[in-house]
Amino acid sequence: MELAESRRVNQKIKQLQQEEKKSLWKRTVNYRLAFVYLLPSLIIFSVFLFYPMIRTLYLSFFLTDAQGNSSLFVGFENYLYLLQSVMFQKSISATLLFVLYTVPIGIGIAFILALLANEKVKGIGFFRTVFSSTLGMSVAASAVIWLFLFHPTVGMLNTLLEFIGVSAVPWLLDPTWALISVAITTIWMNTGFSFLILLGGLQNIDQNLYESARIDGATYFYKLKRITIPMLSPTLFFIFTITFIHSFQSFGQVDILTGGGPAHSTNLIVYSIYQDAFINYQFGTASAQAVMLFSVVFILTFLQFHFGEKKVHYQ
Repeated sequence: MELAESRRVNQKIKQLQQEEKKSLWKRTVNYRLAFVYLLPSLIIFSVFLFYPMIRTLYLSFFLTDAQGNSSLFVGFENYLYLLQSVMFQKSISATLLFVLYTVPIGIGIAFILALLANEKVKGIGFFRTVFSSTLGMSVAASAVIWLFLFHPTVGMLNTLLEFIGVSAVPWLLDPTWALISVAITTIWMNTGFSFLILLGGLQNIDQNLYESARIDGATYFYKLKRITIPMLSPTLFFIFTITFIHSFQSFGQVDILTGGGPAHSTNLIVYSIYQDAFINYQFGTASAQAVMLFSVVFILTFLQFHFGEKKVHYQ
């Protein structure tokens, strides 16, 4: 009798366990389905993002051979070498100055163009196309165009300056002007993307707000300050973040226009990483620079989100 009762209890326990497993399987079906859909992206990110990041961090603690294989563990000596290197300090200074040139000026120009293109006047579609045209051009093509414009003798910019009685400017030959020249090229390249995003944000603002302000007698600049900028703040915050990160990653225009010169005045940190890795074959110090660049961008972006996002109006 007791044996039969024990068997029934065990049977009941097994049945409950099976039902619990089936219930758990049903509850997690959405998670498993989501994982299946995400699996291709996870594989791609692992191959092209996560593994290179881990590999870069690993190599930053080693001296490497010409093939990029680790040969001698040196710990933090690569980082200490960079912090004491005058060349690296110049690279950091040039990069920060370059970001200061390109980000606020580029966003300001794109914002003004977006305000103009948002006006409902005849033929405005043509100007919208012109303002956004740089979006479809590659970095190489854009840099080559500006390379001819900056030419010291036959360039159009110096020709125009001489026409109005101003002496020619050594755009790419003078250390002071070279960084400004690369910044001008970068601003021109990024204007199309920023313009389109800002124009889309302007067109999503509720027009009833402007109508109410117009009835109350508000001026254009009052509406700009009290309606346009607050309602556009999420878009401005997004553009500022993206442009900020892209400025730290600038490479193509530097390589084509100046090659890091003259006198290393345009040797931005990404170009410095390229030189150390693929010209000098010092993959250890190049990896250390990449890690430091990632850390700086991460910290500055975190601070931007922590302090800047508080002024963003999402409603």
